[in-house]
Amino acid sequence: MSQHDFQTWSFAIQQQMELALGSVLPSAQVHPQRLHEAMRYAVLGGGKRVRPLLVFAAGEIVAASAERLQYAAAAVELIHAYSLVHDDMPCMDDDVLRRGKPTVHVEFDDATALLAGDAIQTAAFEVLSSHTLCDEARDQVTLLRILANASGAAGMAGGQAIDLASVGKPLTLPELENMHILKTGALIRASVLMGSYCGEALDQAARDKLDRFAKLIGLAFQVVDDILDVEADTATLGKTAGKDAAHDKPTYVALLGLKQAKERAAELEAEALACLSGFGERAERLKQLAHFIVHRAF
Repeated sequence: MSQHDFQTWSFAIQQQMELALGSVLPSAQVHPQRLHEAMRYAVLGGGKRVRPLLVFAAGEIVAASAERLQYAAAAVELIHAYSLVHDDMPCMDDDVLRRGKPTVHVEFDDATALLAGDAIQTAAFEVLSSHTLCDEARDQVTLLRILANASGAAGMAGGQAIDLASVGKPLTLPELENMHILKTGALIRASVLMGSYCGEALDQAARDKLDRFAKLIGLAFQVVDDILDVEADTATLGKTAGKDAAHDKPTYVALLGLKQAKERAAELEAEALACLSGFGERAERLKQLAHFIVHRAF
């Protein structure tokens, strides 16, 4: 499949997800309007939708239907969106720009941002529990558990806590990778695993390979994020560039240097692709996404 084909596919998924997310969020015309407006502001109209793309790409491995995948993907993206709202608040990263527009607490206010994040998070689990996404009921419960684990203290929230506690402190490479396996990687792994439950059954060995792929590409995603924070400008990124260095946060670039960080991203991509060797053409979208994640420019 060509790069053009990948761009066509990813654009179509992004458009589908905009409609799906708009349909599962409350209308801004419904009381309390300001909260609902903030929720829609936080979720719609921006972002690369990498996690939904991973859900759909993994779904191709098991021939899952697009309708099932869009709701699984919406749940993951809602968790991602809520985390950005909270991460940007003054009590955490205190950022004023996200996806090229003012952050939610800047556009609205701190209290509204906090409540919007809370409501977006719970909407994710409402979506997962309101649609039939798996052939077996126990697998649908597994989806709920995967997303909950990836979102909480054993995943994204725990990783953010470690990140906040590590400002100004030197971390070893294993410590840095463990932080990002939780903070960034957990939701990326959840995306791949959730897509793999929405269609034909997989044996445990195949699922373990997909999980290993997702773990490696999740690490690569963060390495590239750290590189872009140094090399790209604010207009390109859609968020404040150079903020990690300014706040003395631990990053791959700070630990390894720019050249070695790029080499580490390439190593992780190669290791991730090796995990897909037994899936044949069904894994082509995952391979293309791995390439996009590592070689993206924003």
